[in-house]
Amino acid sequence: MSAEAADREAATSSRPCTPPQDLLVRSSWLEESLLEKHLRKPCPVLDPAPVQLIVQFLEQASKPSVNEQNQVQPPPDNKRNRILKLLALKVAAHLKWDLDILEKSLSVPVLNMLLNELLCVSKVPPGTKHVDMDLATLPPTTAMAILLYNRWAIRTIVQSSFPVKQAKPGPPQLSVMNQMQQEKELTENILKVLKEQASDSILVLEAALKLNKDLYVHTMRTLDLLAMEPGMVNGETESSTAGLKIKTEEMQCQVCYDLGAAYFQQGSTNSAVYENAREKFFRTKELIAEIGSLSLHCTIDEKRLAGYCQACDVLVPSSDITSQQLTPYSQVHICLRSGNYQEVIKIFIEDNLTFGLPVQFRQSVLRELFQKAQQGNEALDEICFKVCACNTVRDILEGRTISVQFNQLFLRPNKEKIDFLLEVCSRSINLEKPSDSLKENMASFLKNVCLGLEDLQYVFMISSHELFITLLKDEERKLLVDQMRKRSPRVNLCIKPMTSFYDIPASASVNIGQLEHQLILSVDPWRIRQILIELHGMTSERQFWTVSNKWEVPSVYSGVILGIKDNLTRDLVYILMAKGLHCSTVMDFSHAKQLFAACLELVTEFSPKLRQVMLNEMLLLDIYTHEAGTGQSGERPPSDLISRVRGYLEMRLPDIPLRQVIAEECVAFMLNWKENEYLTLQVPAFLLQNNPYVKLGQLLAATIKELPGPKESRRTAKDLWEVVVQICSVSSQHKRGNDGRVSLIKQRESTLGIMYSRSELLSFIKKLREPLVLTIILSLFVKLHNVREDIVNDITAEHISIWPSSIPNLQSVDFEAVAITVKELVRYARSINPNNHSWLIIQADIYFATNQYSAALHYYLQAGAVCSDFFNKAVPPDVYTDQVIKRMIKCCSLLNCHTQVAILCQFLREIDYKTAFKSLQEQNSHDAMDSYYDYIWDVTILEYLTYLHHKRGETDKRQIAIKAIGQTELNASNPEEVLQLAAQRRKKKFLQAMAKLYF
Repeated sequence: MSAEAADREAATSSRPCTPPQDLLVRSSWLEESLLEKHLRKPCPVLDPAPVQLIVQFLEQASKPSVNEQNQVQPPPDNKRNRILKLLALKVAAHLKWDLDILEKSLSVPVLNMLLNELLCVSKVPPGTKHVDMDLATLPPTTAMAILLYNRWAIRTIVQSSFPVKQAKPGPPQLSVMNQMQQEKELTENILKVLKEQASDSILVLEAALKLNKDLYVHTMRTLDLLAMEPGMVNGETESSTAGLKIKTEEMQCQVCYDLGAAYFQQGSTNSAVYENAREKFFRTKELIAEIGSLSLHCTIDEKRLAGYCQACDVLVPSSDITSQQLTPYSQVHICLRSGNYQEVIKIFIEDNLTFGLPVQFRQSVLRELFQKAQQGNEALDEICFKVCACNTVRDILEGRTISVQFNQLFLRPNKEKIDFLLEVCSRSINLEKPSDSLKENMASFLKNVCLGLEDLQYVFMISSHELFITLLKDEERKLLVDQMRKRSPRVNLCIKPMTSFYDIPASASVNIGQLEHQLILSVDPWRIRQILIELHGMTSERQFWTVSNKWEVPSVYSGVILGIKDNLTRDLVYILMAKGLHCSTVMDFSHAKQLFAACLELVTEFSPKLRQVMLNEMLLLDIYTHEAGTGQSGERPPSDLISRVRGYLEMRLPDIPLRQVIAEECVAFMLNWKENEYLTLQVPAFLLQNNPYVKLGQLLAATIKELPGPKESRRTAKDLWEVVVQICSVSSQHKRGNDGRVSLIKQRESTLGIMYSRSELLSFIKKLREPLVLTIILSLFVKLHNVREDIVNDITAEHISIWPSSIPNLQSVDFEAVAITVKELVRYARSINPNNHSWLIIQADIYFATNQYSAALHYYLQAGAVCSDFFNKAVPPDVYTDQVIKRMIKCCSLLNCHTQVAILCQFLREIDYKTAFKSLQEQNSHDAMDSYYDYIWDVTILEYLTYLHHKRGETDKRQIAIKAIGQTELNASNPEEVLQLAAQRRKKKFLQAMAKLYF
């Protein structure tokens, strides 16, 4: 029996229903039965169950274990877990390793784990770069495993560049959110590694295209052989006939397509790479033609491939080919870029004979031309009509209705328009051998055009044309003349030119619609004013501020604006305000300033109230402009802007509608630019009573000012603490107003007024960028997080000692919301400055408190790296405190990196020999063990290692330890400076090695 026949038989044969007696197999009998249940189905590709088995098996195999001390440890490498991994591989083998199916159903982490297991069983040497391996000399299954992994790598990179529609979130659940966040972070880490190795993966796949031999991929049968008979590894499982045969052409076709997609994705940053993409895609088309589209192992989306090829034709117009060899798509795009619109019209007329270009593409070209014409290029009006006429003739030839756009453009016909329309119709139909349907459609169109014309001069132009005479019989032409004679008496049968004011009844509404469309698109204040004047001249019944539902004005302003009696002025003020606010939102500050300036000039004439409103909005716009521009580079704002901000905060004009966001941004602006003296001493008392954000800013500024003083003098810090505690409180003693806000008026001084909810406070904090202010706020929330009774691992932060250490009523605080807030604040702070060691330590403590030890080590090491030039200098002791070192020790211990634990014990001010010795006694260590001995500088620990290896009979490791002790710089007789230098050098090398491991 051949190997392939055996594979088919193995995939369809039934298993015994009774549990096996073999102890080694019994542990996975249940999973084997489940596997066979699904794999006996005739169409597994259509059933998602086999793919879900992969997830089940790998999840069970990767579950961490718990030892006798209730410590979480990585999954053990035992018989059960190996069988579970093998079962996952067998499911994938049953699906013939089809990446399309696997990628649709498996997440990136699961598929990464699966393919790494395939590399492992295919005997790919661990730690060896795939690019350094010669595929031609490797066994076929090994080479195929490497190709599968690298194909998946670049496909995943390409897929990650596409936008993904976010799923609608359900009710927030902390456990689900944590699980989703962990999976997201794991996916991001894998993607980061794949992108770093992308160039190597591309080189591996390029090398695969040079192979001229068939490859084989593992099947269920070959996987069984590997598991049951290790001796067969060098026998049948590595021979040229083992596994599922993949022909060279099929392999190259898949690789070319994946490489083409990778090159195309890279072309967005390097346009020269598009040439490589074009070469690979056209080679893919050639290979598909060779092997046929019914190949079992080569599944290419040919529609997507055709789209890629068309895009490459446009993006890489080759200089050595003539325009006749370009595709119509390329010709149209080149003409549009160069402004050669007459050539576009010629291409469209020729396409009316062949129907080669999709209707949607032709419509998109017309839309692009319309947009350019509406932006003020009047020369394109004639081109728009001609392109629309070409599209209309194409539509009627294919039996579609005439578009509204053509009716609008043909509303005022003239001799030139009719001449061109007849030319297009004549060149779009082959009169020598036309089909009956084409003749009927064209004749019907020409008759309808004649019936729609009121000037008999134009009717005669059409009816006397050769095409009209050819398509319509004499009887049809006579019938058409009779129909025109019987039309409404308002039809002008005499030949006279239309007056400029004459129009059919529908034209007024059409003109209004066109003007409204221009009104929506325009951001020129004077053009907006002109359009509104024209619209109000046509009708006085419309409220044109309601034309677009995207025009939004805050409710505090809309009441005042809509109270303006003059309709034109009301519409103009409302639209200028709405468009200015929208431009400010999308950071189009130049247009926003023009719109606001025009609105200010307009309202100054009649409304002092609206004039102040516009001055306030222009102040906010200037703040946004500075913060998005020169403010990002640290340049201080001009003094007049600071003076205007102070003026706004001190403004006491009655009955002026105010937006809360302006006060919020003004206070954040003062804090960001360290105007603490003003906020602390010069803010008027009435402002503190009426504006909660000003009060909050004053508390923050005063707290910063009191930092250097003794703890007893920090009264403001206590006030700020009470404010935040009350905002995070869920107790019923804090009454809510009608608007749902929490009243925080203190008993000893009624100066705080109304403060908003936690989300609104968080929104205000995210406007702050000053590091010291963010550090103070972070330390406050961290302290509030730590005061809960059930807290196990405290989070550390700078200046945490300035806050009270207890809360009278712990039950009143929503600590779950506090924990979420801390995470959000740390994430925001790190987006402002990712190299702030204090914030990195907080992030590490959060991961440590939630048992994510690898991530915690990552951030502990990053905190040390950013303040020591990647450990080339000594890490400051206030960064790597004893508490931080102990947490790093615990992380390494729980990750089973026991040698790292012993080395870190040396970093403590008092070396923890007990922990170091206990960790060295562990024999199941997942780190590099004896290769770390060069990083140990404490002779006592090295002597203990020598004794331990001697006791175990480990001669080689004992010699390594003895060699480490024998280094002259560790001699106890050396001066203290030499010993410290030796320790510092080993610290540096060890921390750099750890950073490379966890970064």
